[in-house]
Amino acid sequence: MQGLSLQSLKRHKALIPLYVCTALGCGGAIFYLTRLAVRNPDVTWNRKSNPEPWEEYRNKQYKFYSPIRDYSKEESPAPKY
Repeated sequence: MQGLSLQSLKRHKALIPLYVCTALGCGGAIFYLTRLAVRNPDVTWNRKSNPEPWEEYRNKQYKFYSPIRDYSKEESPAPKY
């Protein structure tokens, strides 16, 4: 197949930006999915050490970007158990 080997890319230099952009897009998607799996308060990996992981995020900012609110200064309206 043309364009899929290194020798073919040397001949067709216009395909290099296409592969770079595709690789960056795949890398960004993998990074974001990994971040969601590790940092999201809805996901828990070890329930034995912390049975209520959502209590950890009561006053933390867990959104990626929030220009309106500063969660470290706000009190959570959720009930305390």
